Amino acid sequence: MKHLFTLISIAAVMASCKTKTVDDTKVLSASKEAVEYAEFVKWKEAKEAKANEKTVVVYKAVPVRTVTRNSDAPVAAASTKKGWSKAAKGAAIGAGAGAVAGAIINKRNRAAGAAIGGVLGAGVGYGIGRAKDKKDGRY
Repeated sequence: MKHLFTLISIAAVMASCKTKTVDDTKVLSASKEAVEYAEFVKWKEAKEAKANEKTVVVYKAVPVRTVTRNSDAPVAAASTKKGWSKAAKGAAIGAGAGAVAGAIINKRNRAAGAAIGGVLGAGVGYGIGRAKDKKDGRY
């Protein structure tokens, strides 16, 4: 039974790690093309402005978040996912901590103690995380 909980906790930690998918690389390459196109449009507008001396073109500075990938050339990043909410993180952490605490406290039937502790810990962790999400304006 000890090995089962160890394997489950290791699997949960591994599953929570973010892995890079094929879609991420497509977004980055599309973003690079978008930046190059935006630079071309600026160049073209500047050229037309020089042709029409009376026309004034004003560019607004737009902050661009850059991401580098094994090179020195910056690439504009597309909109990113928000990731786990604080409520979900709280529930996951609470479930793990509650399961461990429940197994330690209930020495006669560790599996039942871990199950009960996990459920209670997840509930408490979710409640705390949900309150933080409301404070941050996520919900």
